[in-house]
Amino acid sequence: MSAVQRDYMAPLARAFARSVPERPADDGLFGPRSVVWRVHRDRSFPLAGIRSLMVQALHPLAMAGVAQHSTWQQDPFGRIAATSGYILTVTFGDTAAAHKAASFVRAVHGHVNGTDPVTDRAYQASDPRLLLWIHAAMVDSIVHIVQRYGRGLDAADADRYVAEMVTFATILGVPPERVPASVAALHEYLDSVELLQATPAACDSIALVLDPPWLDQGTRELWRDLGQVAIGTLPGWARSMYGYDEPSTQSMEREPVRQLIGAVDLAFEMLPGVMEARERIELRMRA
Repeated sequence: MSAVQRDYMAPLARAFARSVPERPADDGLFGPRSVVWRVHRDRSFPLAGIRSLMVQALHPLAMAGVAQHSTWQQDPFGRIAATSGYILTVTFGDTAAAHKAASFVRAVHGHVNGTDPVTDRAYQASDPRLLLWIHAAMVDSIVHIVQRYGRGLDAADADRYVAEMVTFATILGVPPERVPASVAALHEYLDSVELLQATPAACDSIALVLDPPWLDQGTRELWRDLGQVAIGTLPGWARSMYGYDEPSTQSMEREPVRQLIGAVDLAFEMLPGVMEARERIELRMRA
């Protein structure tokens, strides 16, 4: 692993290590027997994350909030690490840590307000409608990727996962009755959302996500390949909005993609603290 690669991936590794406590006070909001734990330890998560960002960015109000209030383009891996750390803390942390993390995010959202220059509509990051869009895009992406390229998720466990993940939305302020609790309800919700479009801010941001210039050449090529798979997993309407061609069938085959995921994951696992955090998760799941 090159020094450049270590420098940019180190925040992700530190966030992962911090989010999985050595001595948790309790089993947290989900617990080691939950489907959420099983799914969120899957090594296909980076691919799910790319797809999730691509779908989330298609809501112009959500994208405007990021473009106008975030410095992620100056510190992309730092921002991704912060988001990943939140998801991991809520998943694997104890109850107090999960609620503390959610409280911090709610406080940040309270200051993220403005007007989207494309639609000329006002937005508030704390708006339950925007929070629900972000949540649904993430959950749908995780289910899709883990079923297709991860350890697998049958229909019953996919529904159970979506139902368990309702808590992820409600602790940020989305009324529980609004949150889809099954795969069918999730798809129905995603199909119902209007206003979606690939704004210039969305296209610019996703172009950077898919081809980050700060990585060394070898890692950049792996990441580009992973991005092409993410494009191939998008719903047709989302891919059309971005103007991407559908990748070849061969590039989307399960085994080559799993090998690609494994190569990216190996680089991550070599960073300090990652292996130890994964061992703590596995030990608690086996206890």
